[in-house]
Amino acid sequence: MSTSTAASHRAAPRPFGDHLRQWRQHRRLSQQGLAEEADISTRHLSFVETGKAVPSREMVLRLAERLAVPLRERNILLVAAGYAPMYRERPLADPALDAARQAVELILRSHEPYPALALDRHWNIVAANRMLPHLLAGVDPSLLQAPVNVLRLSLHPLGLAPRIVNLGQWRGHLLERLRQQVAATGDATLAALHEELSAYPMPPGAGDTTLEGEHLGVVMPFEFRTELGVLRFISTTTVFGTPVDITLQELALETFFPADAFTGEALRQLAAAG
Repeated sequence: MSTSTAASHRAAPRPFGDHLRQWRQHRRLSQQGLAEEADISTRHLSFVETGKAVPSREMVLRLAERLAVPLRERNILLVAAGYAPMYRERPLADPALDAARQAVELILRSHEPYPALALDRHWNIVAANRMLPHLLAGVDPSLLQAPVNVLRLSLHPLGLAPRIVNLGQWRGHLLERLRQQVAATGDATLAALHEELSAYPMPPGAGDTTLEGEHLGVVMPFEFRTELGVLRFISTTTVFGTPVDITLQELALETFFPADAFTGEALRQLAAAG
């Protein structure tokens, strides 16, 4: 095989059946299980996976829905099957997303004097309210160069990690969330990020990494050492309910609330001081 032929072979797009099989196996479904979910015959699904049958556009979308494939990857499935991509990806600053951007900005502003930020699919900060900089004192400048990854910022030894009182617990919580996201999306960048963060050294006395303080997977305390004293937070994550835009589906709003009266008062003092 010539060099040009080999390069052409390597660059050839993967067939739809390969993508479908990968997602089916990623979701730990048999052909029969997926066929039942999609209300088609196992034989037909087998033919689709092997390329003996060409799926309709509606079939591609139905299978993607049953497999909970993210919108970005649904476009890949559509193109592999010979159809145009369906879901658009635009920056949040795009005029077409004015309403969504204004909603995000309103939520962030309205949450003051408590910290809040918007994150993209790789945990990079897209926007934040005025309270976030108050918590970043002492962070190495290299970690604040765009794009700022909030997980790296939190767990890096030169980031916030030395000031997190319950670092072991918080680290375990973040790594588990990231692991679940990798499992749901199959995103290679997220998988690499998980590997990087897992390799960060744990400082002496960082404490237990178990999640005993977590209640039903919703509330995880975040205890943070500042010049005002130890601030204690709980956080919530908000996502758009039924997005048809890739940017919006991948956007998450992380909002922090004071877990005690001292933290609430300290944050109000910080906000008043500008």
